[in-house]
Amino acid sequence: MRFEIVDRVAVLTLDRQERRNALNAEICDEIRAHFMSVAGVGGERVNGVGAIVIAAEGSAFCAGADLARRAADTADGGGIQPGGNDSFRPSFERLLYCIVEHPLPVFAAINGPCMGAGMQLAVGCDFRVASPKAIFSIPASKLGIVLSAANIARLSRLVGPSMSRDLLLASRSLNVDEAESAGLVNRRADDVRDFTIAWADEVARLAPITVHGHKRALHLIETGLSQDGIAELKALEETAFMSSDLQEGLDAFAQKRPPEFTGK
Repeated sequence: MRFEIVDRVAVLTLDRQERRNALNAEICDEIRAHFMSVAGVGGERVNGVGAIVIAAEGSAFCAGADLARRAADTADGGGIQPGGNDSFRPSFERLLYCIVEHPLPVFAAINGPCMGAGMQLAVGCDFRVASPKAIFSIPASKLGIVLSAANIARLSRLVGPSMSRDLLLASRSLNVDEAESAGLVNRRADDVRDFTIAWADEVARLAPITVHGHKRALHLIETGLSQDGIAELKALEETAFMSSDLQEGLDAFAQKRPPEFTGK
């Protein structure tokens, strides 16, 4: 795995090509640690980073969970058994929670097959860019796995209940055209890595408080607003209206120049 900062974008590259970038508990924990290293508060930027891209080397984005490793972990090589020491699931769920709750927008640059846990990882991101070679599938029903309620809910909100049934019950695979039509893919690109980094950099140059506020607001609305959530949304709105960035945006508009936002 590689982690680098390109302009205003943190780029995390999966590079486990011998396993088609399959995930295990250690990799999930490492990804989460990198995410936390650039997690500011509200619109605050860490090392100038305003967006995150998850990319991959090789022919696949992510083949899913490392099932061979999971079998060894859960039952001393005897297969996945009830009550086994499955370290992957809690690590994976913590990673997805980190992505969804992260203050920065997260992009997935999907260069090829995006399967199982890899597709759940992509669904947890804010934006998905796919190459023509991308294929999407969650073969849980072929393995005897039931996804967590949070992952099923995210998928259903993104592609709708009918397509979710096709993917989860019938184990349907989607090509890039079908994925785009379903709302799973935001953009398509041949050079998916460079395109995604460039797009993420554009978003990173927008008003940080606004981008964070809208990401947080959408999450609260999608998961069901409570009274506390309504109060949080109001506070986000007030923070933006009281910010120096609002004045900078208005001044830049009047002066016909690009704004220079600071997240304050």
